[in-house]
Amino acid sequence: MDSHSTTMILILIGLVILSAFFSATETAFSSLNRIRMKNLAGAGNKRAKLAYALSENYDELLSTILVGNNIVNIASTSIATVLFVKALGENAGPTVSTVVMTVVVLIFGEVSPKSLAKENAESFAMFSAPAIRALIVVLKPINFLFSQLKKLLHKLFRVSNSHSMTDSELLTIVEEAEQEGGINQDEGAMLRNVIEFDDIEAIDIMTPRVDVEAVAQDTKKAEVAALFRETGFSRLPVYEDTIDSVVGIIHEKDFYSFVWDTQQEIGSIIKPAEFIPPSMKISALLKQLQQSKSHMAVIVDEFGGTEGIVTLEDVIEELVGEIWDEHDQVVQQGIQKLEEDAYRVFCSGDLDDLFEFFHITCETEASTINGWIVENLDRIPVEGDTFEYRGLAFTVARADNNRAEEVLVKGKLIPLDEDSET
Repeated sequence: MDSHSTTMILILIGLVILSAFFSATETAFSSLNRIRMKNLAGAGNKRAKLAYALSENYDELLSTILVGNNIVNIASTSIATVLFVKALGENAGPTVSTVVMTVVVLIFGEVSPKSLAKENAESFAMFSAPAIRALIVVLKPINFLFSQLKKLLHKLFRVSNSHSMTDSELLTIVEEAEQEGGINQDEGAMLRNVIEFDDIEAIDIMTPRVDVEAVAQDTKKAEVAALFRETGFSRLPVYEDTIDSVVGIIHEKDFYSFVWDTQQEIGSIIKPAEFIPPSMKISALLKQLQQSKSHMAVIVDEFGGTEGIVTLEDVIEELVGEIWDEHDQVVQQGIQKLEEDAYRVFCSGDLDDLFEFFHITCETEASTINGWIVENLDRIPVEGDTFEYRGLAFTVARADNNRAEEVLVKGKLIPLDEDSET
C-alpha cells in the first residue's frame, strides 16, 4: 500500500468520525431538556449558555448540521469508491464500496452515535456547541438560502406556527415526572390542581344554600353569639327577610369587639358582600377577593336569589387540598372499597370522580352525586332507596336534610374497553 492510499484511508476514517459527530449533535440538540439547560446557563455554565442559545434558533442549527453531515458522507463515499476501484477494479469496486460504506456509516456514523447522544443529550450538546457555532458562521450564506426556502414552503403549504402547550400536555408532563421520580405524589397533585385551576367555576366549590349558616338582620345578639360558638365560623352572611336577600357579612371579631356587651346593633358592623355569578372562574374570583380584601362571596342564581357561598379557603383548597382546623367537622369524601365488588360512596364527593371510578358514561344535568341519584329515583332519596345503572346496584345508606349522604354500590366494574364497546 502506497502513502497516497494510506492518506486517503486516514481521511476516510476522519470523515466517518465527523459523520458520527454530526449525527450525535443532531440527536443531542433534539433530545436535550431545555429547562435543565436553561438552569445550567443561569448558574454560570458558559457551554450550557452557548448550547441553549443555539437551540433557540433550531432551524439554523439543524440546517448547519445536515449540510455538514451530507458533505462528509458524500466525501467519504467518493473516497471509498476510489480506494475500492483501485484495489478491486472497476467492475467490483463500486459495488463493494457501496455495501461497505453503507454498513460503516449506518453503524458508526448514525445508529451508535445517536444512541449514545440520546442518553447524554445535555453533555454532548455542550461539548459540540463551540464547533457548531463556528460552522454556523462558515455556512451562513447556505443557511440564509435554506431560511428563505422555508419561508416559501410555509406560504405554499400554510404551515401553522402555533406551538403553544395545552393543559393536557402539561398534565402529561407532570404525570411522567411523577412516574420517573422527579416529583412526589403530593407535588404532582398540587401541580395538577394549579394547571386545572382556571377551568373550575365557583359553583363547583360552593357551599350550597341549604348548608349556609346565616343570620337575619334583626337577630338578637345572644343568638348570633350562640351561632358563632356552634359553627366555629369567623364570618356569617346577614340577610333581610330571607336568605335570598343577603345584605352583607359580619365578622366574629367585629361582633365581640363592637357589638357584644355594647349598645351597638349588628347593622353597624355589616361589611359589604361580594356577589358573583355561578359561572365565574375561581382564578378570577381569587383576584376579586384579594382586591376587595374579602374572604367570602355570595353566588347569585339567574333569578337573583342566593345559590350558595364560596370562601377564600374554598378557593385555596383547590390548590393545596382540604384544610381542616380544630373547629371543622371532618367530612368523608371519595369512594371506599368495603369488599370485593362493594363500595361506599360519600355524596360530598365529585360526580365526575364517581363516573370515572365506575367507568360510567352518562349525560346528566346534575352537578352533584345527590342530584344524579335524584334523577335516577325521580324523587327525594330516603335511606334504603335502590336503583340499578349499568349493572351496578346503588343503595342509599344514609340520607338527611332531603338528600343522600352515603350510597352503597355493588357490582362488578366494567373494564374501559368493554364500556366503550357497549
